[in-house]
This record gives sequence, structure tokens and C-alpha cells, in this order.
Amino acid sequence: MHDNIILTSIIITCAASIFTAGICAIMGMRLREIKKTLTHQYNLIVKMQAVLKNKSATNAVAENAEMIYQDLLQNLIPIMAAIDIMPRNTTEHPLWRALGGIMDEYAKNPFALEKLRRCIKLDSEIGRHVDNYIRRADNFLQHLSTTEPDGILAATFTDGLLGQSLTFFTQAKQLATQG
Repeated sequence: MHDNIILTSIIITCAASIFTAGICAIMGMRLREIKKTLTHQYNLIVKMQAVLKNKSATNAVAENAEMIYQDLLQNLIPIMAAIDIMPRNTTEHPLWRALGGIMDEYAKNPFALEKLRRCIKLDSEIGRHVDNYIRRADNFLQHLSTTEPDGILAATFTDGLLGQSLTFFTQAKQLATQG
């Protein structure tokens, strides 16, 4: 009887050890994946810093960024009022708050695209603001693409709120001119 208890204890200990080793192996694999992801992100950040240190890219963006942002924002304000969208309530730059508010509303309510389409179709002033925004945002992205050697900064803007909003406004404009 005593031998059975010892044997059972050894089997339970071995099973627990094997289970623990399996858990450790799984955790090790996950940690390697996390390390790989973080290393990749770190390398991207280093590349972005190098691009931002590039004199021509930095000067082109830094000298004109606030003026470009304000110009884009001036076109967004009447559009947002017409389609009844508020900016995000964050500490970001007002342009990013406005764009974030638009894209957040569109994500929650796809009817926002239809509202914008109607405004463009019925109000020539809103149509003009949309045209100005599309043209100026596209010119800004084109300028970034041509002046930046690696394309990281341009990709950040294109994949971010600026690029998303450009797609949103372009779709609404196309729908307004079709129907």
C-alpha cells in the first residue's frame, strides 16, 4: 500500500513537471514572438527618426506643416458643421482631432458618407471645401512622397487619418457626381 502511494506521488510529480515544461515552452515561444515584434517596431522607429533627421524632409515638413494643417483644417470646419460631426475630445492637434472625429463617426455610422454626399450635391460651398481639402491633402502627400527618401513618414500619413479621410472625401465626391 505504501509503495502505491509513493508510485502515485512520483507519477503526479512527473506529470506536473511535464505540464510545467510544456507551459514554459509555450511561454518561451510567445516571448520570442513578442521580442521579434518589438525588435521590428524598434527598427521602424529608428528608421523614422533617421528620416526625420534628414534635413530636406525635416525642413519641408516642419517649415510648412502648421500652415498646411491650418489650411486643411479651414476646409474641414464647414464640412464638419454641415454633416454635424464634432472633433475628438483629445489633446491632439486640432486637425487630427477633426479628422479623428470624422473617421470615428464614419466607423460608427456609415450613413455619414451619405450625409456628406448629399451636402456636396446640394451645397456648392461644401463641394468647394471638399475639393480644396482633397487637392491640398493629396498635394501634401505627394510632396512627402517625393521629398522623403525612405517613404516611412509619407506612409505614416497615408495610412493614418490623413489618408483615411482623403479616401472618405474622395468617395463622397465621386458618389455626389455620379448620382
